Amino acid sequence: MTARYPATRLRRTRATAWSRALHRETVLTPSDLIWPLFVTDGKGVEDPVASLPGVSRWSVDGIVDRAREAVDLGIRCVALFPNTQEGKRSDDGAEALNPDNLMCRAIKAIKDACGDDLGVLTDVALDPYTSHGQDGLLDDAGYVVNDDTVSVLVDQAVNQAQAGADIIAPSDMMDGRVHAIRMALEMGGHHNVQIMSYAAKYASAFYGPFRDAVGSGGLLKGDKKSYQMDPANAEEALREVELDIAEGADSVMVKPGLAYLDIVWRVKERFGVPVFAYQVSGEYALIEIGAREGVGDRDALLMEKLLAFKRAGCSGILTYHAPVAARLLGA
Repeated sequence: MTARYPATRLRRTRATAWSRALHRETVLTPSDLIWPLFVTDGKGVEDPVASLPGVSRWSVDGIVDRAREAVDLGIRCVALFPNTQEGKRSDDGAEALNPDNLMCRAIKAIKDACGDDLGVLTDVALDPYTSHGQDGLLDDAGYVVNDDTVSVLVDQAVNQAQAGADIIAPSDMMDGRVHAIRMALEMGGHHNVQIMSYAAKYASAFYGPFRDAVGSGGLLKGDKKSYQMDPANAEEALREVELDIAEGADSVMVKPGLAYLDIVWRVKERFGVPVFAYQVSGEYALIEIGAREGVGDRDALLMEKLLAFKRAGCSGILTYHAPVAARLLGA
C-alpha cells in the first residue's frame, strides 16, 4: 500500500450503509447454515433441553415440522441426532443398526415431506446408542477399540444411507473409518451419498449441553481424550484432514468452532476443500445465557460469530441458531 492520508481515507467506503454493503468481503446467507435437530420418541413431543435455552428434542412429527420450517427459511440442510431411550442402549450400541431406529424414521419422514428441497446430514458415532456413553466399543480395560468400532460404524452408515440420508457425518474420530464407510457406500450403490468427516474434532469442554440433549452425559464413563484431539494441537489436525480427504471425504469439519478458527483457516489454506465448522452446544449456550444476563444483544452476538466462521473460510456452519439467523438475514 503506497497511498497516504488524505489521498486515502479508508473511512470513505464505510460512511453509508449502501457503501458498506457494496464493499463487504464476507457474505452470510441462510444456505450457509445447517440446523442440528434432536429426535426423541413419542408423538407430538417437544421436550426442552434445559442446558440449551431455546432448543428442544422433537418427536418425528415435530422434526418434520422443523424440516418444513427450514425449507421456508432458506436453510438447505438439517443435521439429526437421536435421544435414544435408555432401555435401547447397550454396551455394543446395537440400536444404531436398527433400520427402524429414531434416526432412520426421522430421515424417512423428512425425505417424504421435503424431498430434494432439504438435505439430511446424519451423525455416525455410537455414543447416542451405548450404555457407557463412549463413541465406540470398549475392551476389558475400558479402552475404546478402533477397528472393531469401525466395523460397526460402517454398518451404521449404510443403515442411514438406505433410509435416505444425503450426507454421512462420522463424528467418532476412529482411524480409517472414512475409507471403510466410503467403500461400503460404493459397494452398496450409494454413490452420491456424501461424507462430511469430523476430521478435526477436539476433546473440548464445550460439549456438555449436547451430551445432555442426546442423553449420554450422565452415562459417560471416563473421557474421550484417547480418540478426540488435544486442544493444544494444530499440525495434527492437518494430518487428520489430509487422511480423511485421501480416504474419500467430500468435505471436512472442525469442531468446536469459534475457539478453533485458526484450524479452519489453516485447513482451507492448505487443502482448498469445503470446510465446515460446528458452533457447538456450549458456544450456543454461552451466547443465550450471556445475552440474558445483559452481556450484549443476542442477535448481534450470534451474527458476528457466524460471520467470523465464514470469514475464516467456512463453506457452512452447523448452528442451533440457524432459524434465528435465517430470519435475521431475511429481514
